Order: sequence, then C-alpha cells, then structure tokens
Amino acid sequence: MPCKKCSKKAICSDFCRSHFVNYIENKVRKTIRKYKLFTKKDKIAVAVSGGKDSTVLLFILHKLGYNVTGITVDAKIGNYTKVNLENLREVCNKHEISLKEINFRDEFGYSLCYIRDVLKSKGYSYSSCTICGVLRRYLLNKYSKDFDLIATGHNLDDEAQAFLMNIFRNDVTVAKRQGPISGVGKTDKFIRRVKPLFTVKEKEVETYSKLHKFPVNYNECPCCIGAYRKNFKKILDEFEKNHPDVKYNVINFFMNSLYTENKQSKVNIGTCKNCGEPSSNDKCKVCIILDNLNKE
Repeated sequence: MPCKKCSKKAICSDFCRSHFVNYIENKVRKTIRKYKLFTKKDKIAVAVSGGKDSTVLLFILHKLGYNVTGITVDAKIGNYTKVNLENLREVCNKHEISLKEINFRDEFGYSLCYIRDVLKSKGYSYSSCTICGVLRRYLLNKYSKDFDLIATGHNLDDEAQAFLMNIFRNDVTVAKRQGPISGVGKTDKFIRRVKPLFTVKEKEVETYSKLHKFPVNYNECPCCIGAYRKNFKKILDEFEKNHPDVKYNVINFFMNSLYTENKQSKVNIGTCKNCGEPSSNDKCKVCIILDNLNKE
C-alpha cells in the first residue's frame, strides 16, 4: 500500500517512513497545544522507565525544543530493570539529556520483589503492579518538586484500557482522573501530570521507536504476569481488527463526558500525617504499605 502523502511504501498508519515520523511528532505537538499541557518556558520532568513509550516521549519532547529532564525510578527487578537503566543512560548520553536516577532500595530499603513477597507471606494480597505503581508515583512526585510538571508515556491504548477497567470496577472517581491532564493542578504538594502521547496508538509508538533504533526492551515486565489490564488489552485489540476506530471511540466517549465533568470539579489534597507527602487520607498508601511490611 502506498503512503497517503507520496508514492513510497506505507509502513504504519498509511504513511511511509519519513511521513510517519512527521505524523507522530505532529500528533504530539497538537495534543500539547490542544490541551495546553505546557510551554517552552516550563521545566518538564519526563518519567522514563527504559521502555518504548517513555523513551519515545523523552526523545520527541527534546527534539521539539522543550526543557526536559528524564527521571527514572528503578524498582530493582533483577536484570530487567538493570538493562532498562543502561538503555536509558545510552539514550540520554547520546542526545545530551539530563537523567535523574532513583531506586526502591535506596528509598525504601528493599526491592519490589522482596516487598511483594514479604507482604504476601503476611497475608496481604497486593499485586506487584499495585505496589510498584503506588511507590513509583510517590517517588516521582517527591523528586519532581523543582519541576513545573511530570510528563508520562501513557499512550492511547493505555488510556482506553484504563477507562474500561474502571467501568468494570464501577469506579467513576478513578475514571474521572484520567485524560491528557490527570490529578489536580500544581501545588506545593502535588506536581501536575500530563500525557503528550494521549492520542498515539501503542503500535505507532513501537514503530517510531524501532525506526529510530532506540535501545529499549520490548518485553513485558516479568512481574506483571496475570495483570488485570491484560484482559482489556486483549478485548480492545480483538475488536480493533474489525473496528479500527474502537480505541479512539472509547477515548472520545470519555473526553466528551467524564473528562469535562472532572475539569469542573475541585479536588482537595491533604497531607499524610506520617511522611508529609500529598494524600487524600490521614495516611498515604505508601505509608500503609510500609507499615504492613514492617509489622511483626
């Protein structure tokens, strides 16, 4: 099939190599402008893991001239995160991008797998993804106070999956927090989070990454086996075979309903009585996890 723009062979989304790269970068540029995510004056912390999504995001924002610094949280998952960190350093060194490194062992004293196994032995049913997500978000917020916002690599597929997951859980409160701008606005406690890849499909991100030969790990995290999200990924991918716009439709439905409602609502963020970090309860989720971990 020829490219939409020229006679060359299309490689993805009906575009040839050069027009596809322009297409993705323009998508990101339009998302930033449409939702007023940030400007060239802002200091942006890009949450990077060494995977395709965050690496592509960091590269594109840097290429577009934004003031970015990569910030990575190493959960210490053996060779998996070790290789990811090495890959990140290679990308950042090559493109002269600053990289801030944080890890679970320095911050909490233990690796993710150790925390999960000890909690499981004490009868707690936290999944690896739950523990990792809570601790990672906590550290990103804690170490991004000198930045204006945090940009994450969530793509269109991620957002569509998350929306369906929250529908099936009947969790409207969490669903409302989704969108290109999530959480609350920047305060002295909480750093605003944005998603510039919000309209970019996962396969488009992967193609962009491979075209640029980024040294990234395309395998899933070894700890996410049996994750709830996988079921919704399969459902959406299967529907997409016969209904190419299904993921866009899910997101458009969300944006035209819950996202508008969320923008009009006010969220009060308190402070954890233990650590002083932002929390909607007296004790934040991180302190609860750590308290349970250290119980005799």
